[in-house]
Amino acid sequence: MSVPLHLVYRTFASFDASFGQQRDAFRAGSPTYDLTLEPLDLEPLHRRMFAEGGLTDGSVDVFLCVTDWLPQAIARAGLVRLDEYLAAEPPDGWPDAWPPALLGLQRDAAGAIYGLPYHDGPECFMYRADLFEDPAEGARFRARFGYDLRVPDTWGQFLDLARFFHRPDAGLAGCLIAAYPDAHNNVYDFLIHLWSRGGELLDRGNRVAFDTSIARDALQWYVDLAHRHGVTQPNPWEHDSIASGIQFAQGRAAMMWNWCGFAAVADLPESQVRGKVRVTQIPQGDGPAGVRASLNIYWVLTVPAGSRHPHAAYRFCRGAIGPAMDLATSLAGGNGCRLSTWSHPAVLRQFPYYAAIPQIHQHTRTLPAIPRLAGLLDVLNRMVDDAMRLRKSVDLAIRDGAAEARDLLQ
Repeated sequence: MSVPLHLVYRTFASFDASFGQQRDAFRAGSPTYDLTLEPLDLEPLHRRMFAEGGLTDGSVDVFLCVTDWLPQAIARAGLVRLDEYLAAEPPDGWPDAWPPALLGLQRDAAGAIYGLPYHDGPECFMYRADLFEDPAEGARFRARFGYDLRVPDTWGQFLDLARFFHRPDAGLAGCLIAAYPDAHNNVYDFLIHLWSRGGELLDRGNRVAFDTSIARDALQWYVDLAHRHGVTQPNPWEHDSIASGIQFAQGRAAMMWNWCGFAAVADLPESQVRGKVRVTQIPQGDGPAGVRASLNIYWVLTVPAGSRHPHAAYRFCRGAIGPAMDLATSLAGGNGCRLSTWSHPAVLRQFPYYAAIPQIHQHTRTLPAIPRLAGLLDVLNRMVDDAMRLRKSVDLAIRDGAAEARDLLQ
């Protein structure tokens, strides 16, 4: 009789495909074990693992965990420390086969390792080259705005382009945003705008630092994009990164910022814009304080503390991030994490955006690795959503959010 192992992960068509291949490879090499897959949406995934006991009740052997959740999981002693497994049976090329940017967030303060990098993809800027490079579009843009149509260097230029390309009667939005209130998508957007304008979320003592005019300007710009300027898809708070990425692949917008992996979705055979999408760095803030900023969040394979078969679970994780399987993740439309995958001819031929990832990573930021990060993200989620849905003014939303965050962190 086979021994059951259970993998829980975020639902995503590309993950379904890559985990299916990795499950089959594991079964072929370890026929004693029968690995089953359970995809869940983001909020049910967090609830399953944290509120409903999936970390410790023995029902889950492998958990695909976003790095946002790691401080909370580690603080709860909810994950198996992998250092001994890594020393005895390291993955091929460990750790030099991965960029340092994908090896830090799964460590605790003492340096212990709790996860293996599975899916990367910093946020990047994607645009429709067929629109940007059209001479007729260029002439009309210059006549209206007085400068050449080009990839935006600043958010001010981004807004000009969004206004120019927004053509709802033709089914084309100026831009897509993922403002869904899941404590991730809308929060990440706010942080990118905060950082790119020179602001900070917390200071070096992990005290609230976003009750500022910079933060108000960042959030107001984001809200205005949907309401005052009206250049996004309708009701963007109903769309997360996956829904926005699918809409972009359907040709419904001229540009967006989103996770690099959705450039792969735009280049899959069923995409309406296959071969027409280009990727580069996110625009920087306007003015002398403006900088370029992106977000470094990634997904890691972890072994829950309650797993009844932690060694076998680790062996699956080890195989799933090996050279062939990491390549499979990318070719399925995910975002592999190995340096060799990023430069692999088959990957670059199918998904040229990989060539831009090393440059984008030069400007990535990470969230503070504090045990109360999940609670802080919930506070920011309510703050951004209240402002985006016009339940509160931006000033009031920032003030209330900052006060709630101070109470939480104290």
